[in-house]
Amino acid sequence: MKSTIPDTGVPIAPPAGNGGDRQEASLHDEILLRLRDYVVEGNIPNGARVPERQLCEMLGISRTPLREALKVLAAEGLIELLPNRGARVRQLSQRDLEELFDVMAGLESLAGRLACEAITDEEITAIEQLHYEMYGHYLHRDMHGYFQVNQRIHESIVAAARNETLKTAYGNFAGRIRRVRYSANFARKRQRWAEAMREHEAILDALRRRAGSELSDIMFQHLRNKRTAAIEHLTEPQGDATASP
Repeated sequence: MKSTIPDTGVPIAPPAGNGGDRQEASLHDEILLRLRDYVVEGNIPNGARVPERQLCEMLGISRTPLREALKVLAAEGLIELLPNRGARVRQLSQRDLEELFDVMAGLESLAGRLACEAITDEEITAIEQLHYEMYGHYLHRDMHGYFQVNQRIHESIVAAARNETLKTAYGNFAGRIRRVRYSANFARKRQRWAEAMREHEAILDALRRRAGSELSDIMFQHLRNKRTAAIEHLTEPQGDATASP
């Protein structure tokens, strides 16, 4: 009996050799992507238990694939697995945020400097295209699309640094602040979303000119500004944050 990928209607045939393995992997990736977005976008409160039954119904899956996806999110630092008690969304203190964003600022600053030494014209063109795609999401107030492309830009700059140790360290920390990095765009006091867009214009300009020292400083300050906005959003009284940036 055939099943479908949730919300897509795409049929999934029963496993059959390598083809079935590929389809199973594809379904796993789809579940993981949707679940990660659901957590990152704040649909479960900080520190709250993950509602497994509700998520199984939403995704149209059983507990087993859900729990496999939760293990991945735990490894990324988005959630915590509780022995024999399910999982909960990881809650970061203000001090946690300060330390994590400072580490990420240092990593992205180094990535910007190294990328300017090694990046190709084709890679710059690809990042430019992502930038304009992100700007389109910004104009349409599509935070989901904006954030997805935004992360691809940062990851592309890290990849262009040609440093596997840096890339691994970046990956280890990125998941832990992905949720608050998303929510920081909603901080009212500084209208962070518009500010971040202007900073990305400066990032692209420095990258085009391969101005490594300049890009390093811009990337560091970009993450510092994001840190401040994330803490502001964290400490905003309930109900003060706007529904859209």
